Amino acid sequence: MTTAERGTSGTQRSGNRFFAEPLRDYVLQCLGRPISLLQAGALAPLRELGIAELAEGGFEISVSVVDDDNPVARRALREAQSAYDAVIIGDLRSAPIPQRTYDVVYCALLLERVHHVELVLDRLVSALKPGGLLLLRTGDRRSAAALLDRLLPGPVRTAVWSRFRPGVPGPFRPVYEKAVCDEGIASYALLRGLVIATRGTELTRPDHPAGLSSSMRIICAAIAWLTRGRLTNRHDELLYVIRKPTDRFARVV
Repeated sequence: MTTAERGTSGTQRSGNRFFAEPLRDYVLQCLGRPISLLQAGALAPLRELGIAELAEGGFEISVSVVDDDNPVARRALREAQSAYDAVIIGDLRSAPIPQRTYDVVYCALLLERVHHVELVLDRLVSALKPGGLLLLRTGDRRSAAALLDRLLPGPVRTAVWSRFRPGVPGPFRPVYEKAVCDEGIASYALLRGLVIATRGTELTRPDHPAGLSSSMRIICAAIAWLTRGRLTNRHDELLYVIRKPTDRFARVV
């Protein structure tokens, strides 16, 4: 199966250049050899990386996937496992992820739902080759949407998920540890000697179904107002392109 034939798990996103452009630049720097990519999170929107376009250009990219051992992740991976070269399931703190093996680790829709975030990130970073890229998309603990996600009762979250993402396994139980915010990610990168090349934010709330989306916008706006902006309504996700230095003794100034 060629890379262009791979399916995309999770929400369908098209052409998000935030990740696609740095990935393409990295691939062009590695002409003459295949690129290995690890997708961390069963529902990561892989399409936003532009892998199909790279495959059409003749570049070879192998994609493996890893996720926690829970019913939702197992279902998602079971439904999409034929789209990957390798599937790893297990506790993300101890799953058998090969070290210094992958050129790129793409982590999306994962950190907001796991415990021991820094340990999980350590495992993902250790899987990167020196000079490799960590493409990170995560919910922001300090957003109104994150608070709403944590407060909604389980049955309501399930109903909302099924309306916005029909047929997609979920929802996962929200955790949003303290490290899952811009300050937390920046501090982690600094302490580990990683370089944040680019960072950004995104408001990902769907527009349909219209009535439900409108209600969520109103509720999130109210949360932002009641917290005097401490919990923002301007975005709900954080995006990072992070580089692992070639020299493990390099210091970030």
